[in-house]
Amino acid sequence: MTQFNIYGERLRQEIEGESFAIAVVTATKPDFYKQAPVVTAANEYGLPCFIIHTGQHYDDVLGHGLAEYDLESHIAADMGIRGGLSEKSAALMTRTKTLAEYFEEEFPDTTILPIVHGDTHAAGIFPQAWAFATNQFVAHNEAGLRGMMPSFDNLGEPETFVTDQFEGEWTLNRAEPFPEQYDTFVGSAASMYQFAPVELNRKHLLNEGYPGESNGVERIPVVGNSIVDAIEMKRDHDLEESIFDIYPVLEERDDWIRVDIHRRANLLEERFSSIVEGVIALVEEGYNVNFVELNATREALENYGYRERLLDLEADRENFLFTGLWKKHAHVYEFLTSGQCFAEYTDSGSMQEELNVIDEALCLTARFNTDRPETVMNAESNLLVPPTSAEHVHDMIEFVYETESLRDRLATNENLYGENVGQRIVEFLDARRDDPVFEWASGRAGFDGASKDFDYL
Repeated sequence: MTQFNIYGERLRQEIEGESFAIAVVTATKPDFYKQAPVVTAANEYGLPCFIIHTGQHYDDVLGHGLAEYDLESHIAADMGIRGGLSEKSAALMTRTKTLAEYFEEEFPDTTILPIVHGDTHAAGIFPQAWAFATNQFVAHNEAGLRGMMPSFDNLGEPETFVTDQFEGEWTLNRAEPFPEQYDTFVGSAASMYQFAPVELNRKHLLNEGYPGESNGVERIPVVGNSIVDAIEMKRDHDLEESIFDIYPVLEERDDWIRVDIHRRANLLEERFSSIVEGVIALVEEGYNVNFVELNATREALENYGYRERLLDLEADRENFLFTGLWKKHAHVYEFLTSGQCFAEYTDSGSMQEELNVIDEALCLTARFNTDRPETVMNAESNLLVPPTSAEHVHDMIEFVYETESLRDRLATNENLYGENVGQRIVEFLDARRDDPVFEWASGRAGFDGASKDFDYL
């Protein structure tokens, strides 16, 4: 069994003698840069704070964000979670209980409020595990992500397909991405406070029956998205080595299309083949393409016989760069803000947010729906390019590239996600240090308070 570590001395230094503390939960790469602003703001504000790391991303590349965003010294528990979804779920349940028992024994007078993030598997399972172990709820940073889909009446015509997205009707469609849509949905059920990035997220939660406020206390504040803070932290970062030193061709050529595909549904053979074949067609026509290989991407490339083909393509074509995952997030921001990148063709949720903030590169999303529909409907900084066929992928990306008015429309957009989001979250929680972290129906109705002691249950 992977080692489960609790760093007691670090915990004592942070929360001993405190009546309230927040425990920022990190699990995967997006958590590191989106939760880092909360940790930074808490330290600046004087709110006791430490990190519970599930340990799901831990290697030198995927786990590098812990070091890059100066989070390692704040980790007070590393749960050592590994395995598939079932193994991770089971381990999170049992190890969260162990952790809760440790907190109760060592810090019985301290109310600890965990903060999960987004739609990671930890955001789905940890709140349940914490609630079952303690009868207390958590806070949820980036809550209310719900998939939506436009009508696809004119899939064969790029111009009309674009118009349908910007001007047509959108409806809820939470089927993808899986398990992320499941995780963010079930995580809401055990959340006391839900920090919504935009008003649309708040509306989703209200429609599902979560209270906007209770006993005069706001429960679903719209705070923005902490990705804006992460970008500011790294936008002008003094890099010892530039991404253009590592890959000089990125500076020698411009208008790169950066391809980043890793979602489970897109790794199905029909969709994946549409993406790869469409990208290859773009390369063969002379477009500059950087194909980024993640662990799951590599497995799919090997399973479907594409990896050798891409390696041969890189050897033969100067306009094709085949790389692994870039270790430093600052390198991604350096490239996207450099003016050398035309667009990112991605299935990442976070990248749709990041490219709303970053004006220099466009966002093209390889999905049939999106849990960031505001980037299409409201900001018009994003466009869905679903992998229905290689021809569609090729034609849509080429249409965007060749249509100057559309490029300008995608590049000139509203910044959706605010500023100083980590600080807003910390100030909100600091003002609620003495509030209950669980609520019965009677308490919500205003008849009584919620007891912290549930040992009798």
